[in-house]
Amino acid sequence: MARFVVGIDLGTTNCAVAFVDTTAVTAPGAAPAIVPFPIPQVTSAGEVDARPTLPSFLLLPTPEEVPPDAMSLPWASRPGFAVGTMARERGADLPHRLVSSAKSWLSHAGVDRHAPVLPWRGVETDAEAADGAVADGDANVRRVSPVEASSLYLAHIRAAWAGAHPDEPLERQEVFLTVPASFDAVARELTVVAAHQAGLENVVLLEEPQAAFYSWLAATGDAWRKRLHPGDVVLVCDLGGGTTDFSIIAVVDDGGGSLSLDRVAVGDHILLGGDNMDLALAGMAREKLADDLSTHQRRGLVHACRQAKERLLSSDAVDKVPVSVLGRGSRLIGRAARLDLLRDDVLRVCLEGFFPQVAASERPQRRRAVGLREIGLPYANDPAVTRHLADFLGRHGHAPTAILFNGGVMKSDRLRGRIVDVVGGWYKRTVPALVGTDLDLAVAHGAAYYGLVRRGRGIRIRGGTARAYYIGIESAVPAIPGVLPPVKALCVAPFGMEEGTSVALQQAELGLVVGETAEFRFFATTDRPNDKAGALLDATAADLQELSPVEALLPAGEGNAGELVPVTLASHLTEVGTLELYCQGRGDRGRWKLEYSVRGDSKQGPAPEAAGRRAGAGKGRGKAGEGSD
Repeated sequence: MARFVVGIDLGTTNCAVAFVDTTAVTAPGAAPAIVPFPIPQVTSAGEVDARPTLPSFLLLPTPEEVPPDAMSLPWASRPGFAVGTMARERGADLPHRLVSSAKSWLSHAGVDRHAPVLPWRGVETDAEAADGAVADGDANVRRVSPVEASSLYLAHIRAAWAGAHPDEPLERQEVFLTVPASFDAVARELTVVAAHQAGLENVVLLEEPQAAFYSWLAATGDAWRKRLHPGDVVLVCDLGGGTTDFSIIAVVDDGGGSLSLDRVAVGDHILLGGDNMDLALAGMAREKLADDLSTHQRRGLVHACRQAKERLLSSDAVDKVPVSVLGRGSRLIGRAARLDLLRDDVLRVCLEGFFPQVAASERPQRRRAVGLREIGLPYANDPAVTRHLADFLGRHGHAPTAILFNGGVMKSDRLRGRIVDVVGGWYKRTVPALVGTDLDLAVAHGAAYYGLVRRGRGIRIRGGTARAYYIGIESAVPAIPGVLPPVKALCVAPFGMEEGTSVALQQAELGLVVGETAEFRFFATTDRPNDKAGALLDATAADLQELSPVEALLPAGEGNAGELVPVTLASHLTEVGTLELYCQGRGDRGRWKLEYSVRGDSKQGPAPEAAGRRAGAGKGRGKAGEGSD
C-alpha cells in the first residue's frame, strides 16, 4: 500500500491538496493526522512562494508582456506560462491571456473540450477587435483546451509534490480527485483524462459535497454521533467560484444500534457562483465610473472586482477596497479607471441579487431563449441561489435539519446567515449550520480522509452513482411516414449503485446492431431515486436529461453488416467510479462493450465520441459514459 493518501481539490477558482502519512506515529487508536500541503507557485515576477491553495488560473503571455524568466519555477525554467497566484494577479491586466473557470468549460458539452478554445473570446464587434483584443490569426496567441488547462494545474501539483517528497512521487500514492456531484459522465471521464495527461494514472473520483462532509467528520471525530441523530438530514450547500452544488446526506439507524450515512439526493449542475458575482460587481462599478471602458478594461475590471470582493466578504474590518483598471498602449496612464468598491455595496449586490428572501414555493425564473446565442458557458438563467435551493429541496422532498457549507463564496458570515435564515423560514424552525472546517481546504482534507475510510479507518458515506442512467431502446413498430419509432429508456444503473458492483438486466432480449455504425442514446436523471435496474419508461419523460449519444461500430464477426444480434445487458460500476456496459449475445455469439473514446491526445482535438469493441479485444479500458464518486 502507498505511504501517502492524497486528496486533491481541483477547484474552479482554487486548487488545494491535503495528505495523510500512513507511517506517522500516532497515539493508540488515533487516526493519522490530515496535513495540508502548501503549493509552491510564482507569486510575482521572479518570486516563488508556497501558498495554502493554488488559484486555478493559467496565464499565457507573450515574452513582451511577461519576461519568461519571471515565470520560472524550481522544476521548470522559463515554462512560458504561469499557474496560480501570479496568473490570477497579472490576469487582471492581461485578461485576454488568462484562462479561468477551466473546470466549468470541462463540463460544457457545447464545445469540443479537447480543442484549444481558452482563453475564450466569444463574438466581438469590429470596435472591440480594434480596441486591442487579440485576433484569432495572431501568431502570438496561445490557446489551450479545457482538458489541457486542467492537466496543467494537476501537473503543477505533481511537480510541487515531487520537490517536497522526491522519494515518494505523487503518481505512486493513493490519489483521490474531487469533482462536483453534478458532473455528468463525460465531464468525470475528462477529469480522469486530465489527470492521466498530468502523469497521474491511478486516481479515484470523489464528489465534492461528500468530501466536504468527510472533512467535517474528520474534524468532529466521534462527537459527530452526538451532534447528529437518526432521522437527521444534512444539506450540503457548496458554492464555489463557478458552480453551485447541493447534496443531501441522511443519518440512518442501521438497526444494530449504529449510525450510518447515506447520500440520498444530488442537485443539477448549476453554473452559478462567485464568477457571476464578479460580473455583477463589475457592472455596478462601470455605472459608478460613468466612463466608456474599452473591452480590455471591462475584462480587467471583472478580475479586479473579484479580488476586491474576496477581501470585503472575508473580513468585517475592511470597509472599502480601491479598484483600478489600466489603459492600453500610449494611453496607459491616461485611460486608467479608478474607484473604491464599498463593502456595503458588495453585500447589497450579493445578498439581494444572489441570495434574496424567497418563498419555498418559488422556482428559478426562465426567460424566453433568443434564437441565436453566443457560444459560451451555459450559465444559469436565474442568479438567485435561494430559488435554485428551493427547487432542489422541493423536488427531492427532504427537509434538512442541519446545513454544511462549503466553497469560497460561503466564507462570508452574512451570506451563510442569509441561507440559514431562508431555509429556517421555509420549515418554521431553526436549521443550524455545522461548523469546524476550513472552507478553502475542506474538500481536499475530506478527500484524504476518504482514503483512510477506504482502508477501514472511518465511517463511509453510502452513495454510489449520483444519478440513475438509462439507455435508449427503439420500439419495434410499423413504419409510418414522417413519424420516428418511439424510444423507451431502460435503466442500466440505478441511483446509488455502489462501486465494484454489477447488475445483470433480466428483461427480454434486445436486438443489437452490429457491423455498421449505430447510435446509442443515453439518459440520466437525479429525480428518480426509486427506479430499479431494468425499469422501462418513455424517453420523453420530463425528468430525463439526454446525454451525448454514443456512435459505435460494433464488429459483426461472421455475421452480415447491419445484423440484429439478440443480446442481454449487464452493467458494472468500477472501483474508480465509471460504468461499463456489456451486451451479451446468445451462446458463443460474443460479448460487446461500449466505450467513450475521450482519452485521446488533446493536441489532436477530437470531440468526445464513442467506439465499440468486443470485450477483451484490443487495448484500453471501456466506458459506457458513466462516472461516480
